[in-house]
Amino acid sequence: MNVKKTLTESWEWFFAKISKKQRMGIITAAAVIAVFTISGVILSASSLFYLYDDELGVTEESEQVTIEDEASKFSNTIFEATIQKGQSLYSILTGEGLSPTQVHEITTQLKGSFSIRNFRPGKSYLIEKDPSGNFLCFTYQQSPSSILHVQKEAESEQFNIWQETFESQNRVSALSGTISSSISAELQKSNRYALISQLQKLFAYKVNFKRDIQPGTTYNILFEEKWVGDEFVGTGNILAAEILIDNTPSTAYRFTDSKGNTGYYDEKGNSLISSFFINPCHYSRVSSRFGYRTHPILRRRHFHGGVDFAAPRGTPVYAVAEGKIVFRGRKGAAGNMVTIAHANGYHTKYLHLSRFSANARHGSRVKQGQVIGYVGSTGRSTGPHLDFRVVHHGKLKNPLVALKSACNTKGLSKAEMDNFLAQISVFRMQLENRDILVAGLSKSSVNNASALN
Repeated sequence: MNVKKTLTESWEWFFAKISKKQRMGIITAAAVIAVFTISGVILSASSLFYLYDDELGVTEESEQVTIEDEASKFSNTIFEATIQKGQSLYSILTGEGLSPTQVHEITTQLKGSFSIRNFRPGKSYLIEKDPSGNFLCFTYQQSPSSILHVQKEAESEQFNIWQETFESQNRVSALSGTISSSISAELQKSNRYALISQLQKLFAYKVNFKRDIQPGTTYNILFEEKWVGDEFVGTGNILAAEILIDNTPSTAYRFTDSKGNTGYYDEKGNSLISSFFINPCHYSRVSSRFGYRTHPILRRRHFHGGVDFAAPRGTPVYAVAEGKIVFRGRKGAAGNMVTIAHANGYHTKYLHLSRFSANARHGSRVKQGQVIGYVGSTGRSTGPHLDFRVVHHGKLKNPLVALKSACNTKGLSKAEMDNFLAQISVFRMQLENRDILVAGLSKSSVNNASALN
């Protein structure tokens, strides 16, 4: 059968049966449908090649992009100013257009979460304003690692206070030399005086820093430093230290054992950090020992229950061990006195103090080496000194003997010694490397120090 002929005859028969007007309507409808069909195909094809405008009005890759001018009248302005003598945060912010109520809101938030540290004349701050001159943000760098922002939210006009902090990076540096006056003066020259407290604690049993260290004493110190970018922000842990006094070396090495415990040891693996210190202060001499003596004021023979350390008035007095302050006040002939309760039935007493430390109050816990007061001559005393006493289970003990016997001087086990000796070898190689300089003293030293990270 001829299908094409059959369809043609059917179409002719259909048109013969309908009127001329109906035929024209069908042809018009078919034409409209054809036009819309062709347009749809063209639009669909064009959508494959053309994109909508993006967020900045760009429609195609080759289009020229306008770069905004930051100095235009629509930009925010930021200017730097310096704190003047007599200025406060209140005067600065009110001078920038904030109301007293708004400043009160800011200071309330500061008291709750933040603090303005080192806010003093000569330091700089930043103020940001919108194009109309309205306050937007106050920025103040409290330290190399901390920036405080007081920002006004544009929509709510509330103040958001937040602190931007920068992580410090540890670098390893070394100091070595021969002492001309004192080790503290040597460290001060290198702007590393903060190391002195660690050194004194490490060598508390072996070295009296005022009496033993004389001109000509040599020293080597390997230690960590904290840096934020290219700015030095502080010293970290001492890794190794060696002090040579009269050809006798005193050594301290930092070591972490296989259990994760970190401590300091001498070259033989004996622990340097023990439960008590020998010296509660840095003294020039022992002016009176434990036992019977002739009293310098009463001129009568009597028992003296402590050890007198002669030291200048105002010399810091340290807690010889961790404990709790159970007495802090005036005690008759003892003058200003502090009593600390320690573990294992020990108490220590510190007499004739000139004044007390604000951070060591009655009932508070103190750490080993924490300042609790200052040498004085209060009470019955002929001159500034510290009368230091030790009581064990209610009985007076010779402080020098009692403290030595109370020390926990555990050393490293044989299993740990191989790793410890290997660590010492690394430290000594670094100490002997003369290319190591203290970072911050010269540009080249930064690179040398960071090489040991």
